[in-house]
Amino acid sequence: MNRTEKQQVVDELSSAFAANAGVLVMTFSGLNVENVTELRRKITQSGSSYRVVKNTLAIRAAENTPVSKLTAQLEGPTAIAYTSGDPVALAKILTDFVKAHPEIKFKGGVLEQSVLTAEQCQALAEMPSREVLLGKVLFLLNAPLTRLAGALISPLTKFAIALKQLEEKKTIALSED
Repeated sequence: MNRTEKQQVVDELSSAFAANAGVLVMTFSGLNVENVTELRRKITQSGSSYRVVKNTLAIRAAENTPVSKLTAQLEGPTAIAYTSGDPVALAKILTDFVKAHPEIKFKGGVLEQSVLTAEQCQALAEMPSREVLLGKVLFLLNAPLTRLAGALISPLTKFAIALKQLEEKKTIALSED
């Protein structure tokens, strides 16, 4: 790579690091081309990106971005996966791939300005997806309203039942006379 190509890579990575909510760093040694191609395809389908870069270029690109906190992990063979979408989906793809290919491992990551350890990256994959979490939030927001509606209707229902029973008693009393 000449100086211009290196600067272009640094610029691309720097803008990606600044714009993306989730960045995961991992080792990639021991993978063959077929495995890497499979991983790239899965990551691309999720709307995320995957790059293998030289550590010196990644460190320069990380300056003035949240990823600068990960420079200690940028040693040895390094692959970087990043997403502006759902970081949980990316972590699930990578965790599933790590299970099938134990020669690669998480080094760390950054999620919304917070540094993640390798264990936290794997724990991120165990979280429910964004859609499931939104569904739970909507359920929790809806539950008090449902209880309130039930509480307001309950006295009216009891009153209507009492009126019905009173009417039945009157019709029985009138029919006995």
